[in-house]
Amino acid sequence: MTQKKYLLNESDIPKAWYNIIPDMENKPAPLIHPATKQPITVEDLCPLFSKAASEQELNTTDRWIEIPDEVRDLYRIWRPTPLVRAHGLEKLLDTPAHIYFKNESVSPVGSHKLNSAIAQAYYCKKEGVTNITTETGAGQWGAALSLAAKHFGLELAVYMVKISYNQKPYRRSMMQTYGAEVISSPSMSTKAGRKIITDNPTYQGSLGTAISEAVELAMSTPNCKYVLGSVLNHVALHQTVIGLEAEKQMEMAEEYPDIVIACFGGGSNFSGLAFPFLRKKLNGETPHTVFIAAEPESCPKLTRGIFQYDCGDEAGYTPLIPMYTLGHTFSPANIHAGGLRYHGGGAIISQLKHDNIIDAVDIPQLETFKAATMFSRAEGIIPAPESSHAIAAAINEALKCKVSGERKTILFNLSGHGLIDMSAYDRYFANDLANYKVTDDDIINATRDLEKIL
Repeated sequence: MTQKKYLLNESDIPKAWYNIIPDMENKPAPLIHPATKQPITVEDLCPLFSKAASEQELNTTDRWIEIPDEVRDLYRIWRPTPLVRAHGLEKLLDTPAHIYFKNESVSPVGSHKLNSAIAQAYYCKKEGVTNITTETGAGQWGAALSLAAKHFGLELAVYMVKISYNQKPYRRSMMQTYGAEVISSPSMSTKAGRKIITDNPTYQGSLGTAISEAVELAMSTPNCKYVLGSVLNHVALHQTVIGLEAEKQMEMAEEYPDIVIACFGGGSNFSGLAFPFLRKKLNGETPHTVFIAAEPESCPKLTRGIFQYDCGDEAGYTPLIPMYTLGHTFSPANIHAGGLRYHGGGAIISQLKHDNIIDAVDIPQLETFKAATMFSRAEGIIPAPESSHAIAAAINEALKCKVSGERKTILFNLSGHGLIDMSAYDRYFANDLANYKVTDDDIINATRDLEKIL
């Protein structure tokens, strides 16, 4: 293992989040109210989200949005995070490429998710909210929000996708340790959950299902708000602390990335790393930089989905989002990268993909675990299955450099560690994991009834 770390000081923690929308030539289409089919307003969102999050969601004019002092103070617990030159991986691959990763796994909960969890919990507390709800796939977001809720004295209910609830018991334990109530989704505690279980008693759940249940509970509970961990614009905004730090650290390394990579579920960590660097591409400063979102082959919304308005949840409670989607009723395979099992992409990333400003690749499950194992042995860090998609994509790009002889600089986001995912590694080493490929018929069947708005 040979690494070189680029470390910043506390004073280098960003003082403002970066909102990419003002720099986009083609802005994302507006969120649409599911009942009126009119563009959503802040007033429409406020019954569900905090007012601050609602305002940030619809802000298309302010390029920089100040980070509250109390949020920034909490960021100091683990931020700035290291940027690491992966010399060990470069040597293993025998590539001329220079590979860097932003190590978000050093947060108290082991992932990037705390960047938005603290911000959203702070806004809820400031507005006098006492209870919050959310969903979680692999448990990274649920764990982050559980810690943030406890800090601000909020009661939290987490609907955890059933397959991950069973596959990842220690993430559930983390949430419970921090004081959250964790419910396996679909459950019998909501109207949406009861309907899904009645229609399909063996259903193992999806993020769309868990969102429906969390939204329903929030809307029926006094003084309660719903808090989301990905997809929407305000979540992407909060995560940009990752890329803003990485910009400074790449300057310290005296390099600039030719390729920026992050895994992709709904878009939170890809946005966090990529958007600050995309700012320079959109402004014409670095037109050569390539941005790659790495998603599962079993849930390929960016690579094979359709660009269309769709619900963010299975029951249709949420606003309609202009997104690349596999359909909100799409049932993803039970892969271990539970945080990437979402049917659609966020509006900003979907628009960037539609305009060919970013690229996407879909990667088979076994390839991600092979890449994760190579990375672990070269760099000593065991990555989360979600982050392993970014590692696999980075390895593929580095091997292309080996063939071509080009010395490109590759930057990827290590968005979380896999120390609570070892059962998945056990299954990989036992040859007990499989690849899952979505058929064209699966996508056609899940998207055929979407209302054609775009």
